[in-house]
Amino acid sequence: MVSNETTSSDGTLLGRIIVERGLVTADEMASSLEQWRKTAPEARGSLTDWLVQHGVVTQGQITELNRQLAAQKHEGQIPGYRILDRIGAGAMASVFKAQQLSLDRTVAIKILPRRHISDASFVQRFYAEGRAAARLNHPNIVQAIDVGQSGDHHYFVMEMVEGHTVFDHLQKYNRYEEAEALRIIIQTAEALHHAHEKGFIHRDVKPKNIMITPEGTAKLADMGLARQVSDREAAEREAGRAFGTPYYISPEQIRGQVDIDSRCDIYGLGATFYHMVTGRVPFDGPSPSMVMQKHLREELTPPDHRVPDLSAGVGEIIEVMMAKAPEARYATTADLLEDLRSVAGGMPPLHARRKFSVASLAALEDSVDNYANADHLSDPMSNITSHPLFWIMVASMVLNVVLLIALVGR
Repeated sequence: MVSNETTSSDGTLLGRIIVERGLVTADEMASSLEQWRKTAPEARGSLTDWLVQHGVVTQGQITELNRQLAAQKHEGQIPGYRILDRIGAGAMASVFKAQQLSLDRTVAIKILPRRHISDASFVQRFYAEGRAAARLNHPNIVQAIDVGQSGDHHYFVMEMVEGHTVFDHLQKYNRYEEAEALRIIIQTAEALHHAHEKGFIHRDVKPKNIMITPEGTAKLADMGLARQVSDREAAEREAGRAFGTPYYISPEQIRGQVDIDSRCDIYGLGATFYHMVTGRVPFDGPSPSMVMQKHLREELTPPDHRVPDLSAGVGEIIEVMMAKAPEARYATTADLLEDLRSVAGGMPPLHARRKFSVASLAALEDSVDNYANADHLSDPMSNITSHPLFWIMVASMVLNVVLLIALVGR
């Protein structure tokens, strides 16, 4: 709704603004104001609500008015830029479409709300986002342009990305077709690989932070939680605190571990991939804490159990990406990209299958050990070859060797 700054006790200011914007005529507004004032205060509510309820203006017009007023409020406040429109608002900042006067190009400007200016941690994180983004230069990452302060305004200027987010698509269509999801995930993995090579981890990979341009290019956005892996001081300062978004956060982030690395982003991308191809988040619950507990303890329902026609390769990749233990995931985004490109080309994901083979081998070895040490066997070694698990283990070992040879020969 229109903020208190644009209203007055008798509605005169709001009425004048609505008339100036051409939403209604002066006579129509005068008549509406008279009717509103005659209504008992406890029944009439705000003028904005009354105008919408009585069909004088639409909710869409009021929303657009709010955007225009917000843009006007910041007009002239950021030197070198002309604010055109507000295009988004979140808990951390509002985002505006603007014109960079020196280069005559359209940009996006993120402005920290006044309520956060006195909070040193918010301001510090805001500038950290700008500095992190400035270190990265990749076609699949939203490019940073400028960061600074003008009066009470802390601002971060970035590339203007027209289009929609992956989250927007999921809200509208529920899920992606496999091929399209794979194409977007490959591009996002390339963005993460670039960030990881530069020593940064994103820590908040999710559908809302992946923009899709009209040409179909994926761009990773929002470096608000990014930090350098080598920044030990920051890691220790944040120890024990869960930074991330509950539906896509990795187990080690939930625990607030100090030594997290790029594999937390692989998990977040895996959770995003899962949501894209199944139309459902990997774990759900009545509260954020319940969701995070499931990330820690509950087994993942394989994606192909949700969508039976999903290819085996994509299912295997997602399960490895979302392994609860970091060491069971892809070691690097480079390995992940090899598997993603293989599956996109109709080939098997060799890194994922090697991970599955090693995990299966370990489980089978434990089973055989338990069988061989059972009390009812008088001669464990003479009986072990008669157990079917022995031959399954042998077959698994042979498959593992073949896969390793194939990987080395590529």
